[in-house]
Amino acid sequence: MGAKIVVENVSKVYEGKNPLLALKDVSFQVMEKEFLVIIGPSGCGKSTLLSLIAGLMPPTKGRILVEGREVSGVIPKLGMVFQHYNRTLLPWKNVLDNVKMGLKYQRYPKGEVESRARRAIELVGLKGFEDKYPYELSGGMQQRVCIARALAYEPEILLMDEPFGSVDAQTREVLQAELLNIWRTKKTTVVFVTHDIREAIYLGEKVMVMGRRPGTVKKVVPVYLPPDRPLEVKTTPEFNRIVEEAWSLLREEVIAAAREG
Repeated sequence: MGAKIVVENVSKVYEGKNPLLALKDVSFQVMEKEFLVIIGPSGCGKSTLLSLIAGLMPPTKGRILVEGREVSGVIPKLGMVFQHYNRTLLPWKNVLDNVKMGLKYQRYPKGEVESRARRAIELVGLKGFEDKYPYELSGGMQQRVCIARALAYEPEILLMDEPFGSVDAQTREVLQAELLNIWRTKKTTVVFVTHDIREAIYLGEKVMVMGRRPGTVKKVVPVYLPPDRPLEVKTTPEFNRIVEEAWSLLREEVIAAAREG
């Protein structure tokens, strides 16, 4: 499980009447089974970068490799989780059927679709809620359904675009801890986007700090914390030292981005 991702000198221009350079000469690697978190000011191209890795659109320049093969379309064995769970869950389907949607285009026997969906639901802590509909669930539980849907076909790469941004602070902390447990269990390569520096440090093995638009890689900060991280690790001096290092890199970019736009 897990796959290596290589991004080589990638730039992305959105064409149109007023072309927009979103990313410029971005290069980095994510090793197999690694958890990389990306932070940067608003509009620096973080979500664009995830879409490029997923193969949802091509780069204007450069290339992206997954397991040594250049990405030229939507890649198999990839799961995506977005911030707005209420836009991706089907309100007329229950939890089990929503999770099955992640397997819709996979050629699994009917019985395996059912068993995979139920395993994923149990993995995210929703066993017993299979027959509930989205409106019967809290925001945090709805986001767990989205994660279960992405995990149901056991992706080698999991891309997450601010998945906890729409839930309350307490639920967010619980989901962070749950995600780390899932990652340690499944050994999937994870690329996670967030605006929250403390979330980035808690989750990531490495944190990639991006500069303002056009997005560039400013620095990749290693996180030397134990892989088994209780929430209490956020109170330690080492955790706060890494937070300060990341914020010192990000501060000037955020201020400059705010002034520009």
